[in-house]
Amino acid sequence: KIEKAKPIKCGTFGATSLQQRYLATGDFGGNLNIWNLEVPEIPVYSVKGHKEIINSIDGVGGLGIGEGAPEIVTGSRDGELRRSEIYRVKRVSVFCLILSLCPGNAYNQEERVVCAGYDNGDIKLFDLKTMSLRWETNIKNGVCSLEFDRKDVNMNKLVATSLEGKFHVFDMRTQHPTKGFASVSEKAQKSTIWQVRHLPQNRDIFMTSGGAGSLHLWKYEYPAQRSKKDSEGAEMGVAGSVSLLQNVTLSTQPISSLDWSPDKKGLCVCGAFDQTVRVLIVTKLNKV
Repeated sequence: KIEKAKPIKCGTFGATSLQQRYLATGDFGGNLNIWNLEVPEIPVYSVKGHKEIINSIDGVGGLGIGEGAPEIVTGSRDGELRRSEIYRVKRVSVFCLILSLCPGNAYNQEERVVCAGYDNGDIKLFDLKTMSLRWETNIKNGVCSLEFDRKDVNMNKLVATSLEGKFHVFDMRTQHPTKGFASVSEKAQKSTIWQVRHLPQNRDIFMTSGGAGSLHLWKYEYPAQRSKKDSEGAEMGVAGSVSLLQNVTLSTQPISSLDWSPDKKGLCVCGAFDQTVRVLIVTKLNKV
């Protein structure tokens, strides 16, 4: 048991190797800390990243996933999105309250993006190579969770979950000059969808966790053609479809966190507001 002065809101191992296993955390004071869990008294690295609570944190480049330097991205209530190339912090942009974010497109040494979700429903895709806004859209409700199906490939799919029980799947392979990326949306339930996580062994399968204490397992089906030309000859994406494979209710309280095992297919863990951690196994995934 390790106690710190400031409550910790979020954390990730995404920017460190399996051997190093440093934990990066964001706290209620806006501090980004990196901890060696073998010697947890003092952080390996600490910086005042934000003026207010850090709502979301993610990392890339540390687990052998993707190319390029290990990086951490943080989003805060103060509206700032910050990118940290370990031990160097850069402010990317300032907007309204950031609820969720995820890095991706790390398929070579130069390319990398970060996608941020905001409380007003905005989703913004930032190109970290050019330090510019690449694309933006609005899904009308606060964005609770974002995840690319894989961080280490050319952008393929992005799932965004929101308040009011709806999620959106964007096909990120083809960007139209004016219409952006094609997408399909699904009303999964009436309550907030807190989290989305793709199955590491099959990126077309993902699970969402809900405010009613339920988990839903989904599969994305690609269309016959992923792109087509519009009336002016510009390439535009074609969205696929989403089907529900299974669902279960585990708690009367919201399930706010969820993750899959990278080693054991179907093994996952979730945490809920009832202060219970549940370890689950999903079977027959090789048959879908």
